[in-house]
Amino acid sequence: MIVDVNAYLGHFAFRRLRHNTAASLLELMDSKRIDKAIVSSASAITYRNAQAGNEEVAEEVRGHSDRLIPFAVINPFYAGWKDDLKICHEEFGMAGLRLYPKWHNYQLSSPCCRELMNAATERGMVISIPIRAEDNRQRSWLLNVPDVPLEEIVELVKAHPKARFILLNGIGYTGCPLGRKDNGLPSNYTIELSRLSAVLANELGQLITNLGAERVMFGTGMPFKYPDPALAKLEVLDASESDKEKIRSRNAMTWLSL
Repeated sequence: MIVDVNAYLGHFAFRRLRHNTAASLLELMDSKRIDKAIVSSASAITYRNAQAGNEEVAEEVRGHSDRLIPFAVINPFYAGWKDDLKICHEEFGMAGLRLYPKWHNYQLSSPCCRELMNAATERGMVISIPIRAEDNRQRSWLLNVPDVPLEEIVELVKAHPKARFILLNGIGYTGCPLGRKDNGLPSNYTIELSRLSAVLANELGQLITNLGAERVMFGTGMPFKYPDPALAKLEVLDASESDKEKIRSRNAMTWLSL
């Protein structure tokens, strides 16, 4: 089984996305033998009101709950986010969040964000943070949104040891405490592999050595990215089949209580 923790539905303001409906994404998943995927709204990244994107995703995944696992995009700087969180969790059955602090113009250390962390943790929701939405070299001329600094993630996981984080679309973890052995951080975060190298610098292999295979999850970034590179990384990864199986699905299934 393969579980993708990094997939999306909907539209992105600055480029066309293919395979961005439930039907077309499932067709792509079938062609790559991906069994389940965590999905959130690509539209909500740039919507003024992210909840509209959550409503679209909830409608899209209806009837596909066996394969598509919806996550809510919540902006804690937006008035009414507490109501949005309650609706997403209790009515839409969303098992976690995706946060875009740089796109939504707030700090991970801000009081409103910390309040959201606590509220989501109390609900048992997983919190995923994409380090970036897309490659900055492809950005629109209208804006320049920086990546989330890994140093801010370090402070976040320390401040919320009871929360569960999935870090998406990132690299460079081994150059900071997040990817180092005996780093003194709580083991409340996992790292998704779509941008990690599996040969050459082999950051993926280093993370398995330093943190354990239990702290790495499979993800593709589709439909922003093609799924094939992520699948190829698992094929060439120098790791035991048991460790690869943890990365493919077992870790995500455990975190999501599936």
